[in-house]
Amino acid sequence: MNEWTPIAKDYDPLKAGSIDGTDEEPHDRAVLRAMLARYVPNKGVVGDPQLTLFVARLSQQTTEEKLKEVFSRYGDIQRVRLVRDFITGFSKGYAFIEYKQEHAIKKAYRDANKLVVDQREVFVDYELERSLKGWIPRRLGGGFGGKKESGQLRFGGRDRPFRKPINLPVFPSNIRLEGHGENRQRSRSRERLHDWRGKKTEYTRDRGRDRWSQRSDRDYTRERHSKDERNRDRERDDKDRRRRDSKRDRSRERDHRK
Repeated sequence: MNEWTPIAKDYDPLKAGSIDGTDEEPHDRAVLRAMLARYVPNKGVVGDPQLTLFVARLSQQTTEEKLKEVFSRYGDIQRVRLVRDFITGFSKGYAFIEYKQEHAIKKAYRDANKLVVDQREVFVDYELERSLKGWIPRRLGGGFGGKKESGQLRFGGRDRPFRKPINLPVFPSNIRLEGHGENRQRSRSRERLHDWRGKKTEYTRDRGRDRWSQRSDRDYTRERHSKDERNRDRERDDKDRRRRDSKRDRSRERDHRK
């Protein structure tokens, strides 16, 4: 617990995927992909990483000249590198600014975060690719920050620092609660709650049985009425048939007498 820090000193993809840095298993495939990645920083990047600032969430209309104009207020700038798409040439929305003095980058880090540039609130942090051990970029499942919509948040950076872990006390299982009035009262409350839940369950079951019995009685009554109606219809049909037969017999006798 004494070694806990809100900002990661070394990059661990498994810890970065946890809100407090205590996960023991990856919770999404991107974390697993970052754990299996073997990333080597770009050797073509020039400049001092300790004096380089990372600026993200830039507008598509922001240019190198605009960045120099805004960030030169914090100190002398050595170079500005706005990352662009290799095919289209459009800005990717982030840049790297190298200062000449250490106090300049510290001041920019402190004051320039959430600064509005071209109607966009920018995010400012130190360059991590060459300065943070074990760094894995976002495209390989690593990085810091992220959006809630993607479900792949990364913690331990300036944007989303680690939250302090909650260490719950572990009590031995053989502790007796007899000598403590408050504990006895809690145990009695638990017993009453358990009894109430049991009674509620029994009451629910009894209500269920009553409903089933009432439903069975209704079904039986309905079935009995339907049977009585069928019997009455059958008797009525038999009477009609006997009446017709008797009429037919009487008519035959008259014909025979004639």
